[in-house]
Amino acid sequence: MKNIFNNTQIAFLLKSDTELDRAYFLFKLIDNQPLVRIGTAVTNFALKASLPVEGLIRATVFDHFCGGVNEEDCISVVDKMYVKGVSSVLDYSVEGKEEEEQFDAVLEKTLKLIDFAKEKKAIPFAVFKPSGFGRIDLYQAVGEGQQLNAAETEEWNRVVDRFDKVCKTSYDNDVALLIDSEESWMQDAVDNLVEAMMQKYNKLKPIVFNTLQMYRWDRLDYLKKLHERATTEGFHIGMKLVRGAYMEKENERAIEMGYQSPICYSKEATDENYDAAVKYMVDNKMSVFAGTHNELSTYFLMNLMEEKGIKSDDSRIWFGQLYGMSDNISFNLAAEGYNVAKYLPFGPVKDVMPYLIRRAEENTSVAGQTSRELSMIKAERNRRKQK
Repeated sequence: MKNIFNNTQIAFLLKSDTELDRAYFLFKLIDNQPLVRIGTAVTNFALKASLPVEGLIRATVFDHFCGGVNEEDCISVVDKMYVKGVSSVLDYSVEGKEEEEQFDAVLEKTLKLIDFAKEKKAIPFAVFKPSGFGRIDLYQAVGEGQQLNAAETEEWNRVVDRFDKVCKTSYDNDVALLIDSEESWMQDAVDNLVEAMMQKYNKLKPIVFNTLQMYRWDRLDYLKKLHERATTEGFHIGMKLVRGAYMEKENERAIEMGYQSPICYSKEATDENYDAAVKYMVDNKMSVFAGTHNELSTYFLMNLMEEKGIKSDDSRIWFGQLYGMSDNISFNLAAEGYNVAKYLPFGPVKDVMPYLIRRAEENTSVAGQTSRELSMIKAERNRRKQK
């Protein structure tokens, strides 16, 4: 298969010279681990102290990685990308809330996003994060089979109701719904809940999608068992596959608490696990949202599709990347006719900062990701200078 991901003209066609310079500056910063740590600490302090830094954040890191402060704010970005064949998944990226009122607010926001997606072809999926609907400690207690008291039981019932309301609304409006993954100690409860939603709403086709973090060595077995159950009980599986977002936290907790880490022993093992899950899903005609910034895994799925005679725009297969990253993958795939969607985070600047900080930390810990971004940006800057 020909190499399509080095075409920087297609990758950065939507970026002005100024935006390209900003991207270069940001990834140079992210490439420096000490600077990321210092920048994170300074930013957190400035926001907690209510210093006037939101304008600076908005003009730099926020506008590069986020679509706006609300969904209406995102529309210009959504429309601009869709002209080049890249769809959007509006991701309300407010994290770390713990109050019932806040969970209800996230529920209402998610329902609104489903309405948005229903009316706009450029937004093929809605999405939510389980920790936006309930306390992490509660998910953990349920997943571990702990006895809940009366108040906790009522609280958990509200979490279940939020899940069901969103999944039913997606089903009623024929909008596919991606449910993001969480840390392993709360994921069991999430998996059980999502399976119940799949069983209920995926009878005719996949509406509800779970997420598998393939840096976990147990996820392929989980997928195979779920497939057996779906075959027996008559429902369809939709799954977003990612490598994972909490590696350092997972490993540290495993060491601290003395249990085997759920994380694969090496990057190579994770890559093999990811590709094996992709192959299993394609072989068994499941719907897959391949969330990856890895070019080799992307080519792997493209080759599988070609071998099996699956058209590039087959509705069962989507490729996904984060907004502000891997444009060389997203826009070149779209130019070849594949289904591509960018996760487009949004929300108030202050509330989205935990998400942005996590993004920066992840980039510093993923070998080669930032250097690849920088090399592509440099190549495009040089190409433009030589015109």
